[in-house]
Amino acid sequence: MLPLRRYPPKASLRSVPLLGVAAFALFAAQPAYAQGTPETTAQQGESEGANADLIEALDGEREVDFEADEIRYDEGADTVTAQGDVILEAGDQSVRAERVVWNRMTGEIVAEGSIRFVDADGNQLFTERLVLTDQLEAAAMSNLLLVFREGARLAANEARRNGEGDIALDKAAFSTCSIVNEDGCPKSPSWRVTAERVYYDRETQRIRFRGAYLELFGTRLLPLPGLSIRADGSADSGFFIPEVELTASNGVSISDSFYWRIADNRDLELTGYIYTATAPMVSAKYRQLTEKGAFQITGYGTYGSRLPLTANGQQNGESRNDIRGYLTTNGRFQFNENLSLTGSLRYASDRTFLRRYDISREDRIRSTVALEHIDDNSYLSVAGWATQLLLVNQDQGQVPIALPLIDYRQRIEEPVLGGTVEVQGNTLAITRTDGQDTQRAFARAQWNLRKITSLGQEVSFTALVRGDVYHSAQNDLTTTALYAGTEGWQTRGVAMAAIDIKWPLIGEFMGGTQTITPRVQLVAAPSIRNLAIPNEDARAIDLEDSNLFALNRFPGYDRVEDGARMTYGADWQLNFPGWRISSTIGQSYRLSTEPVLFPDGTGLTERFSDFVGRTEVRYRDFLKLVHRFRLDKDNLAIRRAEVDATLGSDRTYVELGYLRLNRNIDFDFEDLQDREELRVAGRIAFANYWSVFGSAVINLTDAAEDPTNASDGFEALRTRLGIAYADDCLEMGFTWRRDYIELADARSGNSFQLYFSLRNLSFR
Repeated sequence: MLPLRRYPPKASLRSVPLLGVAAFALFAAQPAYAQGTPETTAQQGESEGANADLIEALDGEREVDFEADEIRYDEGADTVTAQGDVILEAGDQSVRAERVVWNRMTGEIVAEGSIRFVDADGNQLFTERLVLTDQLEAAAMSNLLLVFREGARLAANEARRNGEGDIALDKAAFSTCSIVNEDGCPKSPSWRVTAERVYYDRETQRIRFRGAYLELFGTRLLPLPGLSIRADGSADSGFFIPEVELTASNGVSISDSFYWRIADNRDLELTGYIYTATAPMVSAKYRQLTEKGAFQITGYGTYGSRLPLTANGQQNGESRNDIRGYLTTNGRFQFNENLSLTGSLRYASDRTFLRRYDISREDRIRSTVALEHIDDNSYLSVAGWATQLLLVNQDQGQVPIALPLIDYRQRIEEPVLGGTVEVQGNTLAITRTDGQDTQRAFARAQWNLRKITSLGQEVSFTALVRGDVYHSAQNDLTTTALYAGTEGWQTRGVAMAAIDIKWPLIGEFMGGTQTITPRVQLVAAPSIRNLAIPNEDARAIDLEDSNLFALNRFPGYDRVEDGARMTYGADWQLNFPGWRISSTIGQSYRLSTEPVLFPDGTGLTERFSDFVGRTEVRYRDFLKLVHRFRLDKDNLAIRRAEVDATLGSDRTYVELGYLRLNRNIDFDFEDLQDREELRVAGRIAFANYWSVFGSAVINLTDAAEDPTNASDGFEALRTRLGIAYADDCLEMGFTWRRDYIELADARSGNSFQLYFSLRNLSFR
């Protein structure tokens, strides 16, 4: 008898040929007899004599890692039996079973009991009995579950696997649904595909079905002849499930799409739409991923009737047949770590096409392109913007096209007087087809220094100088005189200085941590030549918490606040376990007595400004409440009130938004009109995967707030209500929506939609 190496209670033979394992057991008799054999003798026995000849003869065989609690050899039957938590590993394949029997005469390996087989692709097979070849490849199986690496599952009564890894299954069922819920408890799949025969091709990663049917919640719904899908989770060419919808403008609509997987980095989706109340429509979406980035192009087209509109959006004549459509494309390309190109181009054939065919509810669409270079200390952007009006009563010729917009900023690495310096160059060209044209260029340098005193105050110093050059033409076409400026070439110089002091005071309060931060800021600037300069980007001015301490309270570059002012306020924050409450309030006082550019009603026209503030309350991820306000300095009347609140979890929640602007703005300023609006949305989850949801947008503006508004003070703009089911592999639902806005052939009324989606399958 050959001497043996000593082993722990579980036998473990690593990187030994499988045939060698059996031969080893044959010559070794019972491992228990070798517990006292010296280690040196065992090493000698493996390298010399008959055992050495056997290992040399098997040197070319495939290596298999092997573990088992017990190994026995039956000399009469010429079989090797491993029992008790048996593990076989060969390359990327592995088998775990309670018992494995290897027949040395036939080369057949039979695994039994709680089997888990993992193939070279990472797919897992669970069964009670598995027949393997001597190359550790599955051959025949029964009562099995095949789990693909991406999560899909195939269950069958019988199956056979050939040497190439292809599998044929009889009486099989397929699903991408999880078989356990979030708590780890078993659950039945919401859908599955049953078939008489299923074929899995390992090379193409494709699953083909014969005699297939779709079952939903255990009920057989419809046959799926010729069904073929991919097992690796990648997209596959094929038809989607049709969608059905009923709208006031189009009647009943049925749409279906064909998806074409052109290559791994390119695809195309073609969709056809049939309506009972209007002409049919087609659309196409092309997507491509390149080495530098990705882009997509989407187009819609039809030939049907439309109502012509004037430049101001008013109906002009009878309906006529015409080509109608919409084109949109967007993408991003990253040429290197610093240089990128981003773009989004959108164009509609007419003002009502998108709403008529329920593609978008937007009242205007924007196109933009930007080439950007960003590094640690500099930023360069070359961009352009264009806007197309849709449901807006305004002349398209008055809408600006901004091209080019060039902005460059450089931060100086070396400190100057202990502070940082940033320089900026900016140029912009504004063009209108039927309005004022403006070009500008400016250069700016800004110095900032931040210090912390010994008492904990944070003191910031800022100095800014800027020089501007403007040119404008056709200024008389701008309807608001304050925006027009002086025609021709104009120049302007800007200089500003500021000091800002904060003093955080921290302490305990009611078991939490409280921080009170008083803040005061002084800003001074000499008289600035503003009225000669056209105002293109600084029109929508309104005092709020976000710009209270800004150097320039105007939102853009074309208007600059001059004179001297002092701004003061305080921040307060309280933290409890799970809770955070914060608030800000402040006001400014203008030291100079010169007239200001701010329109009446913005809260900045008098020496003392209105009070502005913001309050936020948060409790974990369950509650978030934000309130922004502006109060009249004389009588504390509410001039601005804005509330955004979210309460609940991801599945059950309510959202509330409220906005009221009560500023008494002159009606000549179209950018600053008063309004009042309420937004409500919510979802209630029940029965694990079901939910009901709804939302509404209501215009609360009345004639007292805006005489040009036809609302009676409670005008619904859009409402929605629906019920939905969503789990890890199925989504379906029914939605009712009502639109109250009507323009030309974009009619108001009710819409109903039924949708159905099987996830991770070649259906949408």
